[in-house]
Formats: sequence, C-alpha cells, structure tokens
Amino acid sequence: MSPRDESPAGGPATTYNLLFVCTGNTCRSPMAAAAARAGIVRRGWTHVEVQSAGLSALTGTPAADNAVRVAGEQGMDLTRHEAQPLTPELVEWADLILGMGHSHLMGIAELGGGEKAALITDFVDGPGLGRPIEDPIGGDMTTYRATFAQIGRAVEAILQRLEPILAP
Repeated sequence: MSPRDESPAGGPATTYNLLFVCTGNTCRSPMAAAAARAGIVRRGWTHVEVQSAGLSALTGTPAADNAVRVAGEQGMDLTRHEAQPLTPELVEWADLILGMGHSHLMGIAELGGGEKAALITDFVDGPGLGRPIEDPIGGDMTTYRATFAQIGRAVEAILQRLEPILAP
C-alpha cells in the first residue's frame, strides 16, 4: 500500500493508483470507483487516481441502468462509464487492487497482482469484514441501493486506512 514516489519534502505520493475489480465492470466496480473518487475529492487528494475493471468485461459496455440511477442518487455520474477488462497493464498500474469477491482475487493473482490485492471489505470494522459484495445484476433498485451502501462503507474504510500515507 505504499505510494509510488514521495515529493522532495517527503510529502504525499506523486500518484497512488486504486483499482476496483468485479466481473463485468458494469455494477459493483464502477460504483466503488465513483464512491472512491467522491471520497478522494472530499479529502482534497489530487494525487490519487481510480479505475475499475472486470474479469469478464466487454470493452465499452455502459454501467447497468440501476447502477447509474443509484450512483446518481448520491450525486455521482456513471453515465459515461465504459467497461474495460482487467489486463496485466492495469494490474501493473495499480498500487492497490480491490476485488468484490474471492473469485476476483484469484483472477487478479493470475495476472500477477496477488500481493497488492485485497477484498474490498477487508478494511471494514465489524459486520461485513471480509465478506464478498454480492453482484446486484438483474436486481431492483432496493438491491442496488443495498449494494451501493455496502460498497460505500467499504470504500470509506479503505480511504481511512490509506489516509496516513496519502493525506496531503
């Protein structure tokens, strides 16, 4: 979880790259990336980049309609999201890779990213610690809202954990 480069004054990283991974890159990982971007903006971190990808993503597929709606309810825009597959280049780019489930961690490891991968909920205190985020695909708005709430809690816990090394 260490930053790539420190400033000459020993300050925050020049860049720190977070990558969220799910299956199709149309629901969970785009919602997680949107939540992370919002949390990063709130913290004033200009040196942190976020992307999302899917193990079985079809390049260019838009975010699921309900994911777009739920993110929009939270002031986050997924209307321009385009799915991308997880590649060795993305794995190399990332400093921390967060999978939604155990199968995602296996896929990340197969591409050489196992040492910098964790389950998105590995940073949560209390209920939900280490539990996969279930895929809401095909679910109704209630399902997507519940999934987004789980993701939001997990992302906030991740950003809190990263704060000591990333705060400006």
